[in-house]
Amino acid sequence: MKKTTLSLIAVMALGTNLMAGGDIAPVEPVVDPVVETSNWDFNGQAVAYYQTSDAFGYSDIGSGKSTAGNLGLQLSTKGDLGYGFGAGAELTSVFRSTDFSDLTMIDADGQGDSTSAAVTKAYLTYGFGKTSIKVGRQELPKNLSPFAFSEKWNMYSNTFEAATIVNSDIENTTIVGAFVKGANNYNDLGDFNDVSDDGVWMLTAQNKSIENLVLTGTYYFADEMLPSMDANILWGDAKYVVSDYNFGIQGGYIFGDAVDNVETGAFGAKVGTAINGVNLDIAYSYVDNGLLGVNNLGTGIKTPLYTQMISNQFNIASDADTFKVGADVNAWGANFKAGYGYTSDNSDASADYQELDLIYTRKVGSVDLLAAYVYSDLDVADTDGNNMVRVWGKYNF
Repeated sequence: MKKTTLSLIAVMALGTNLMAGGDIAPVEPVVDPVVETSNWDFNGQAVAYYQTSDAFGYSDIGSGKSTAGNLGLQLSTKGDLGYGFGAGAELTSVFRSTDFSDLTMIDADGQGDSTSAAVTKAYLTYGFGKTSIKVGRQELPKNLSPFAFSEKWNMYSNTFEAATIVNSDIENTTIVGAFVKGANNYNDLGDFNDVSDDGVWMLTAQNKSIENLVLTGTYYFADEMLPSMDANILWGDAKYVVSDYNFGIQGGYIFGDAVDNVETGAFGAKVGTAINGVNLDIAYSYVDNGLLGVNNLGTGIKTPLYTQMISNQFNIASDADTFKVGADVNAWGANFKAGYGYTSDNSDASADYQELDLIYTRKVGSVDLLAAYVYSDLDVADTDGNNMVRVWGKYNF
């Protein structure tokens, strides 16, 4: 199928997976060794989420056919079992009123029912010295697992069935090993499908020995990820801060057997600074036309690329050059952010893409709020630009 068709379907489809949004949440922390605690911690969040679009001119803003909305409640617990062992669990519930919207942003049972629930985390931990082990359903952070990570754009994060081991015995260095077997997605949070035939192995090393420099390197081996072939992924990221500037370089290589058009190369760079309280950034990414795109192996949606915006993932992940500029400022107790991205489609389809994001975020006590407007335009004949509005609130307790 030509990329034009894939891109158009990806952006226009209003089902759960294809209404994807940007990672507005804070950057994930580095995984630390398990620390024993004497008490169990109970927490949760109540969420209200609404999104609507005009589907590139095929619908109207607010129409039930292009509107998705959910209410939800998530309850989590974790604690110490003694002798270095710990455990954690998370129950996620989703509610949708058919009077409110025709579509759902997220589902916990894959049936589209008004009410659904799933156990999205259930794990055991063991910690000793500067080493921690976690086995079971869990989140994986993007900064240490750039091709199998928990995305933050929807009501809830996706999770994985995995075994991870984290060690920090080497000074200023974090080593992470993981075996990832299954992953859920937003169509069904309770169904953990195999990421590849026999799972995915990952090894990551992150080093901070040089002041203001963070170096991260990752290798994945995925059995039968490509058609009748294993896939290997090498990915590196370097971030450096000097004076009022921050720089980033990323790149990698996806390869299988020695077959034409299987290998995929990618590169990205970014620079940012602050002027009079306004944060400015510019980023670039290039991905060639290899068979496997630069996407999250768990969901097939988001990318680790610096040029990732709210809705552009399916356009930037393969055979494309992308430029992105952005600015944000804190004012009146909130954060205001604007970003513009332009993608040149290098395939025969030449379906170039551009996107404008305007985002408002605010924290009021224990409530996180977001309101966003997204305009996107795909260079395909007889297709209008798409207008999308997203609003959500999350009460943390």
